[in-house]
Amino acid sequence: MAALPVYRWRLAPDGYATRRQLRARGLRPGGQGVAATLERPRRRRGPLVAYLYRVDLARPVRPMTPGRWAALAKANAARRFCPQCRRDAGYIIPTSIGTCVTCAYPGGMAAA
Repeated sequence: MAALPVYRWRLAPDGYATRRQLRARGLRPGGQGVAATLERPRRRRGPLVAYLYRVDLARPVRPMTPGRWAALAKANAARRFCPQCRRDAGYIIPTSIGTCVTCAYPGGMAAA
């Protein structure tokens, strides 16, 4: 098993990119493994690590089909409905409280 090359922050050679950088170029890793790592040193903790992929092996992002758009819209709509009062809250319900704010705090939120 070969070790991955490790580069310091901002010193990675051309031809490598992170997932976000690939996405900004309209690309995806396309099944390739991590080609290298990028480390940013920190004072009191371990270094921040970013995984790098080869740009020449990256593939174009798959386009959104009408079926995918419909599934995404349905999933986002489901996140807006309160399970307790069964109404559209008008916003995505936070998972921390699990219901709309009206149901979570029936007496109103007290001023702090």
